[in-house]
Amino acid sequence: MEFAKTFRRGLLASAVALALAAPAMAQGAAEKPLRLVVSAGLQVLDPITSPSFITRNFGYMVFDTLVAQDSKGEPRPQMLEGWTASEDGLTWRFTLRPGLEWHDGKPVTAEDCVASLKRWGARDSTGRRLLAATASLTADSATQFTLVLSRPFGGVLDALAKPSVHVPFMMPARLAATPPTTPVPEIIGSGPFLFIANEWVPGERATFRRNPRYVPRAEPADGLAGAKQVHVERAEFINIADAATRAAALQNGEVDYLEYAPVDFLPLLTRDRRLTIAGARGIAQIMGGLALNHAQPPFDNIKVRQALQMALDQSEIVASHGLPEGMALPICQSMTLCGTRYASEAGSESIRQPSLERARQMLKDSGYNNERVVFLHSATSPLINPMAMVVVDRMKRLGLNVDQQLMDWAVVAQRWSSREPVERGGWSAVPVVYTGFDLADPLSNMGIGYNCTGGAPWNYCDEALTPLLQRFEAMPGSDLEGRRALSAEINRRALANVNFPLTGQFSAPAVWRSELQGVIDVGFPVLWNIRRAR
Repeated sequence: MEFAKTFRRGLLASAVALALAAPAMAQGAAEKPLRLVVSAGLQVLDPITSPSFITRNFGYMVFDTLVAQDSKGEPRPQMLEGWTASEDGLTWRFTLRPGLEWHDGKPVTAEDCVASLKRWGARDSTGRRLLAATASLTADSATQFTLVLSRPFGGVLDALAKPSVHVPFMMPARLAATPPTTPVPEIIGSGPFLFIANEWVPGERATFRRNPRYVPRAEPADGLAGAKQVHVERAEFINIADAATRAAALQNGEVDYLEYAPVDFLPLLTRDRRLTIAGARGIAQIMGGLALNHAQPPFDNIKVRQALQMALDQSEIVASHGLPEGMALPICQSMTLCGTRYASEAGSESIRQPSLERARQMLKDSGYNNERVVFLHSATSPLINPMAMVVVDRMKRLGLNVDQQLMDWAVVAQRWSSREPVERGGWSAVPVVYTGFDLADPLSNMGIGYNCTGGAPWNYCDEALTPLLQRFEAMPGSDLEGRRALSAEINRRALANVNFPLTGQFSAPAVWRSELQGVIDVGFPVLWNIRRAR
């Protein structure tokens, strides 16, 4: 049996080697590309249109941001030289760094940035909030633009530095004129890499070249901020579905970097001294959760949601990932992720000790009438599948009538946008994962920030949460203690309404060849600052 497994892996690795050899021979031996194996195939290129993480990662290759978060989560100037704010915090004047150019050689202008912010703000939850508080956003010159607020908005810089879906990437004004739900017709950014469009194989491979026009900042790289120095001529995103093949390709040196280490192979990879395993902590970790359809039975009933929340045992769910000690928390009931700036587990007192017995009584008292629960299970996802198996088991033991439907993530993403009842193709529950960057701010948090907006697929709305979010929005960004205290109130309210039951915080560690130096571990791959040891 072991020989058969080894032989199969050898065949798979050989197939990868042959697939990778053709482009390598075409570009010449002296120009070895940096090869990243991604967690999903790149199908959509516009990071404003698409909420997928792979498109976000693509965005960081080819686009840039005005402001970026450093490793402590603080906003730092990126494309900007700097900014000034009026004493009342209502008028902000921004100045671009000199020498910025688009990939087509044209200069980056303030007009481009204004158009890009407006497109982003029409799509993103945080952007919508910022633009709703905006009286005017105008270009004053080629390098300066001004934001005038109609009311206090304490998180202006945090909004511009939003690190994950949807990132406020800058693009030329002519492309930013595209409706935010329509993909832009071409990819022109100002980021550190150029996208080689004619080598793109959707879902399989994307190729990039170093941008010779890119002007890095002077400061050292720090998180997503600082200098984006590119030390390789070419880079590739490669999709390899089979976990054994990914691991073998990395060990054999056919690829350089895996976005996520296959959990089953972590012990093997950890013992290999030629490899480095990322030590993701805090904001770089992942939170699992269960998106419940608040608009349809049975989860339109808060008592049913509360019964399910009581039934979920985070320690059991997290254990399903099979991670080594130290890579997961036994429990975390902070909607903004434990170990981050706004972390709070307020309101979790009653659910820190899950109980199926109590949950069953709660379900009985809720009036649940055996309604069908359509559970969309992304069985091909290495991050979602293990926890989904445990969650389905707990739901069935609770007494819910679960219709478990297996599919890949692309189908899930299409299905869960439906607002129809389950009898007409709708859904009830979807297990999902988000990085700390997606959750660490209440306004951008998927389980909080879309409250009563209809923007989240699971349609949650708690009228009592709305004024808390409005207070957080208006509170000055400099009042960190006040914001933390208010974040605790928000967490208490979100847990009480069961906006998004959490299934556990864990690391999904990346792994790379140890000859790569300067890798920046932010919880998702960025390929600047990396050089090969000589």
